[in-house]
Amino acid sequence: MRKGADLAYHWATMCVLTLPIDRRDRELESIPSAPGTYVLILRVEASVRLQIGRLGRFDVPPGGYAYVGSAFGSGGLRGRLRHHLAPVRRPHWHIDWFRTAASVCEVWVAEGAAVEHAWAGHLLEQPGAFAPIPRFGASDCGCATHLIGFPQPIQYAGVIADSMAAHIPGR
Repeated sequence: MRKGADLAYHWATMCVLTLPIDRRDRELESIPSAPGTYVLILRVEASVRLQIGRLGRFDVPPGGYAYVGSAFGSGGLRGRLRHHLAPVRRPHWHIDWFRTAASVCEVWVAEGAAVEHAWAGHLLEQPGAFAPIPRFGASDCGCATHLIGFPQPIQYAGVIADSMAAHIPGR
């Protein structure tokens, strides 16, 4: 894949999916099996104390959350999101532990773009954003966290969409 123009194209055609429970399987089929970066938009309804693997126990307030991840292994975006949208049976990744108390409302997908770290940092800089669990999803990188909390649910629109696009190489 060529850099630059292709990444800009993939950004321009980025999928934003709302995921009603009864249509998740159908929506998953529209996600490419190519590699890329994704954001899970989650909602926690009430305060909860969660065990997050070896990271420890954390108090999680109600609100909106964005988890930024990447899928560059086998199965690509579709395979990784199929895992993240299925019921949690045995938690493996940090996000699996978190999803025991959160519901996924929306998924943002950017095919071919390796911008996980830039997006995590950018979302954390948004007004009202906070890091509810330090090092969450970031045990293999230098990011503060890949889980960003917001007092209100976050939506892919306007300023966030435009400013996240600035983090795509070649844009």
